[in-house]
Amino acid sequence: MRRRPESSSAKSSSISHEASASDTSAIDHEDVQANIRHQFQNLPAPLTAAQAGKRGFSEIEALKHVNALTEFGPHPVGSDALELAVQYVLEAAEKIKEKAHWEVDVQVEVFHARSGAHHMGSDLFTGKTLVYSDLNHVVLRILPKFESEAAQNAILVSSHIDTVFSTAGAGDCSSCIAVMLELARGISQWAGFKHAVIFLFNTGEEEGLNGAHSFITQHPWNETIRMAIDLEAMGIGGKSGIFQAGPHPWAIENFALVAKYPSGQVIAQDFFSSGAIKSATDFQVYKEVAGLSGLDFAYTDNSAVYHTKNDKLELLKAGSLQHLGENMLSFLIHILASSNLPKGNTTEQEENKGQNAAIFFDILGTYMIVYRQRFANILHNSVIIQSLLIWATSLIVGGYPAAVSLALSCLSIILMWILALGFSVLIAFILPLVLSSPVPYVANPWLVVGLFAAPALLGALTGQHLGYLFLQTYLPNVHSKRKLLSPAIQADLIKLEAERWLYKAGSVQWLILLVIGNYYKIGSSYLALVWLVPPAFAYGLLEATLSPTRLPKPLKLATLLMGLAVPILISAGILIQLVGTIIATLVRFDRNPGGTPEWLGNVIIAAIIAVNVCLTLVYLLSYVHLSGAKRSIVLATCLVFGLSFTAVLLGIVPPFTEETARAVNVVHVVETTGISEGKQNTSSYVSLFSTTPGKLNNESSMVVGPMMTLKMGGVNQIFPCFMSIGILSRNTRMTRVSVDTKGSIRWVLAVNTEEVEDFKFEVNSEELVPFGVKSSIDGWHVIQFSGGKNAPTIFDLTLVWKVDSARFANKVDGQRGEQRPLLKLRTDVNRLTPKIERVLERLPSWCSLFGKSTSPYTLAFLSSLPVNF
Repeated sequence: MRRRPESSSAKSSSISHEASASDTSAIDHEDVQANIRHQFQNLPAPLTAAQAGKRGFSEIEALKHVNALTEFGPHPVGSDALELAVQYVLEAAEKIKEKAHWEVDVQVEVFHARSGAHHMGSDLFTGKTLVYSDLNHVVLRILPKFESEAAQNAILVSSHIDTVFSTAGAGDCSSCIAVMLELARGISQWAGFKHAVIFLFNTGEEEGLNGAHSFITQHPWNETIRMAIDLEAMGIGGKSGIFQAGPHPWAIENFALVAKYPSGQVIAQDFFSSGAIKSATDFQVYKEVAGLSGLDFAYTDNSAVYHTKNDKLELLKAGSLQHLGENMLSFLIHILASSNLPKGNTTEQEENKGQNAAIFFDILGTYMIVYRQRFANILHNSVIIQSLLIWATSLIVGGYPAAVSLALSCLSIILMWILALGFSVLIAFILPLVLSSPVPYVANPWLVVGLFAAPALLGALTGQHLGYLFLQTYLPNVHSKRKLLSPAIQADLIKLEAERWLYKAGSVQWLILLVIGNYYKIGSSYLALVWLVPPAFAYGLLEATLSPTRLPKPLKLATLLMGLAVPILISAGILIQLVGTIIATLVRFDRNPGGTPEWLGNVIIAAIIAVNVCLTLVYLLSYVHLSGAKRSIVLATCLVFGLSFTAVLLGIVPPFTEETARAVNVVHVVETTGISEGKQNTSSYVSLFSTTPGKLNNESSMVVGPMMTLKMGGVNQIFPCFMSIGILSRNTRMTRVSVDTKGSIRWVLAVNTEEVEDFKFEVNSEELVPFGVKSSIDGWHVIQFSGGKNAPTIFDLTLVWKVDSARFANKVDGQRGEQRPLLKLRTDVNRLTPKIERVLERLPSWCSLFGKSTSPYTLAFLSSLPVNF
């Protein structure tokens, strides 16, 4: 009889619980918005030269450099515009030298790199050798005049002047060059350094990291470098954050100590190193080739404009350069005066790298936390062991009913994941079937909230509700022994206990992720820690330790607020920013146009969003079941999805805009078949293709005109090609081939590794690619060349035939029904033919030419050499 008042209390708490469900959702939404605003959008005010002073950093002055460089237009390797850009940077460096502090020595030179070749270790360069020649870099070194050892201990700060052919590159990477020039000006006014700083303004980065490789392997100062800092842009403006650090943690630890606006996330490093983003930076060269540690910075805002016409000064956010410049200035001044700069290129033993790897993340862009993997192991293991002990004790005390309840609550988590992923991925498959563009949200990323997040939320809620029903079915068997309680009270208690089991199952989910992350030493596993400990602590403190009675009550609002405050503060902005960056990369998702299913990009985005929903809303969803808000949430979710789907279906919200354009390539192709029996056939056509998922039906209908042959679909990375491939000598095992690219200083040559066992590549009797083991993709090894205006155009190739070559066995390619060529060559010319000009004139404003190292220029000659020549 004394329990009856408690039942009334429980019911009244349940009513309060119901009323506060929507309030909690609103508070959570506001917290997330504030988190994003403070962490990623809060930029410092640009300073003038007068405000910054002689030793400070002025964005206004840096912007003058950005403006000057972009006025040259696109300046790819080998262009006249690049020569002008290099000359501008050289003159700016000379002015810095003239005005430097009298105790500082400033040295400026143009470094001319001779021919070279490299093969990087990442998947991006598998089956490929990159060759370069005739590259010019501007090198500026600042060092104290009265420190004898300074010249032998230098910090390298690097970025690239060159752009792709399709953009003037305000973000990538004129913004970084401008920051470096302003940094050099400011540092040249300081005194009291103990080390040197080298500013490398290189060329050739866009063609395969050739500038960094040529400097680090050929320049006499390369042996003096102790640390490398690379500045990059994968978007235009915003906060420039660290997305790669190490291998040694010294640099990131010191950056965190002094940076005014620290920005960096180990989750970005994990994501980038996983290969999910098919890209590389000069930092990879410094780390792999030179064995250097350091930092890699990048702008990532508005990443959809990357390598398109919209990478322009007008879209550069105010405060972006100031943010990076002040951080870098503080950091460089600090380490240049440091007495414990790591000595030697390899800063630690290989076996210690894993334990000393840095885990780092910033909190709202104001404070950066850095600790090493060794400490993370101790911390994570401690939390894992304590969690397992608590669960083991609970299950021992609770016995069989507790074990079954835990199993059913975990089943609810599994159902939540299955249905959340199922609902969102189903929509991802449907969109390409009913819309003209399979990615209708690129220009308006907020649409994914309705298109994917809403179905994922509906699926997650449905999955948890099923688990909630299973618990309600089982728990009456446990409470049936409480004879003193009335059926109504028992029903209430069952609902309350089911809610609590769902909440606790959320901690099990994060515990499993923490165990996996800790086992594989994944830096981002700190997120599992912050989503496990605070909610568990809040539950233990407010729901168990301070609970005045032994009967369960509805989860307190304070439990949710206390438990979710820290996880949301630390991770909400990161996860949303990551999703936004991935959405933007869909513009360049299809690396081999036409070779990727249209639904694949959608499925990836939908799956990532569904995973985020399941991970971050697991506690909040358990709170919803006892409230009357479920119906409202379901209706609101369906409404949001319906409005978003209708908006894209009716074209109210366009998939692309002039400022967020679809990436396309328009190429005038001159194609020749291999010479056979003295005959050669030539054809010419315009090829239109896109790296953005979706067919080009609308775009092609607008550009096709009379007397124009237009081929749709992909132009493969490796083409059959034009120019001259001649046989110098041959025998049963070896053949020497001469390749003459005529006027082209950018070309791709593919060697058939099904026929050729090995090869040697030479220019002017200089061996660039020696005999040795060479990787391949689909039976081809690719030599990719780019160089300056005076780069060579005649090369020698020595082929070693395989014993079982098709040349002798007369094998036939089953797919094409014809023999594969021995060599395939594509030579590029950055020239607009009349046909291309007509196409570009008609090209819609929501389209933009897209450039990358493997894509052809606007004029490409294709030819091949048959096996049986």
